[in-house]
Amino acid sequence: MNFFPVIDPEIRSATECYDLAGELAEMADDLGYEHVQTVEHYLSPYGGYCPDPVTLLTALAARTRHVRIITGAVIPAFTHPLKLAGKLAMLDHLSHGRLDVGFGRGFLPTEFAAFGVPMDESRARFAEGIEACRQLWTTDNLVWQGKFHQFGPVTLLPRPYQRPHPPIFVASATSAESCAAAGTEGHHLQVVPSVTSAEQLQAMLAAYREAWARAGHAPGGYRIQVKYTCYVAPRHKDALDSARQWEQSYVDHMAGAVAPLANGAGADYPGYEKFAEKAAAYDFDTALAAHKVLAGDANAVREQIGAVREALGTDIDLSLQFSPGGLERDKALAAVRLFADKVMPAFQDRRTPLATAR
Repeated sequence: MNFFPVIDPEIRSATECYDLAGELAEMADDLGYEHVQTVEHYLSPYGGYCPDPVTLLTALAARTRHVRIITGAVIPAFTHPLKLAGKLAMLDHLSHGRLDVGFGRGFLPTEFAAFGVPMDESRARFAEGIEACRQLWTTDNLVWQGKFHQFGPVTLLPRPYQRPHPPIFVASATSAESCAAAGTEGHHLQVVPSVTSAEQLQAMLAAYREAWARAGHAPGGYRIQVKYTCYVAPRHKDALDSARQWEQSYVDHMAGAVAPLANGAGADYPGYEKFAEKAAAYDFDTALAAHKVLAGDANAVREQIGAVREALGTDIDLSLQFSPGGLERDKALAAVRLFADKVMPAFQDRRTPLATAR
């Protein structure tokens, strides 16, 4: 289950958003969901209610016992690695080793401008931030001489609960090269199908699996999370009506957030200038037919997931958002339970969660 708050304050307050996330996380914990995760964004209704995933996930960890707690994702470009590694290590302890850490590059020009970080440094800052955190989690008296940060010798406290460190995921939007790099490094993968074509996403996952194998990592030891919004209700039409409303709201907010990309995002973001064009050309029925959103009664959603697994592989894990936009609280809670009762049992071959180690 994932939480991505794309919502105007006039429709739902931050308090209401966090309270609903807590209720849904408790249900997920009781009903056998594998994880809960949230995102990092700033300043706009497009995710801006979650400027610090660690804060929200700490609250969710306190209300749950079984689900894994996932950052999906934190952005190293905006946080010093000493602070980021320390916050994440604390959360790993507070959740008793249930943390998975997803790292992302970020892609919204307004966020980079606000932090005073050039977008054309994003890839290098991303790579340096991941490696700095990994070494801080595992190395005594670390001396770090990076391009963007220099420090040491330091020994991080606390060290993570999990040894040698929490599982690392890398978020990739459109780049097969980024996916291949993650596979080579032995990192797990997070992707969002709504911003790619089916063929492009298949190529990204193929590049990842091939790079993982070529690097000699354990066969099948990777995790691939594919993120969807999911509207499921007892009546098919009710689910589709909600989906039409809130998917359009999501696309409209995304279009506003990515509008500055139309002027070009630089060499680090090839093709991102087309995001605004894709948003302007959005059509719900086309997106539904292409399985970029899951919507309908339980039978329809089961069929859609079957088609997704056939296209992308049975080794993927789905991360589903049941509370998009301003969807009513009761509908979101009912969707989580209906999915667990009527959809989840059809896919019992899904992998068991990663083992927790100390």
